[in-house]
Amino acid sequence: MTTTPTTVKLTYEDYVSFPDDGKRHELIDGEHYVTPAPLTKHQRISMNLAAALYHHCQHTKAGRVFSAPTDVIFTETDVVQPDLLYIAKDQDHLITRENIQGAPDLIVEILSDSTRRRDERLKRHLYEQHGVKEYWIVDPELDSVKIYRLHDDRYATPQELSTEQSQPTPLTTHLLPGFSLSLSDLFA
Repeated sequence: MTTTPTTVKLTYEDYVSFPDDGKRHELIDGEHYVTPAPLTKHQRISMNLAAALYHHCQHTKAGRVFSAPTDVIFTETDVVQPDLLYIAKDQDHLITRENIQGAPDLIVEILSDSTRRRDERLKRHLYEQHGVKEYWIVDPELDSVKIYRLHDDRYATPQELSTEQSQPTPLTTHLLPGFSLSLSDLFA
């Protein structure tokens, strides 16, 4: 007789008891992931993009921008801390004092060696499953951005932007009309 090992899925209750050790802790399908602090290029890109999104939202009153560490709770067993996220004004009810309860309109992950696979596969699937309208994957090694947009509850083939293109397309989104950031400014 073969027995199947039981896997215990961690929950948000377990998550809040993790140590405050300066690392990023996340739960995906109840599995615990720990990531060390990102490299300086990662942080520079994050600051450039966060500043551009923040200033646009301040000017247009379109919504709110948050940076890591901000907990996004999709379910009791799916709790992540995206590098950046945007919540449209009409979705303000998702924002609580402690965290975000539900799917932000836009999530941005900036790849690092330790998160590349998770960001490109696990998180992309998680964000698609929970209805995140746009998911941007920023690659600091290639100075490129993949933009996944939700269409019929699935992410369509991503739009790929790169500084290697002869005339790089600026980073824009229909979620924030008028927002535009050149890749040279993003990766500066």
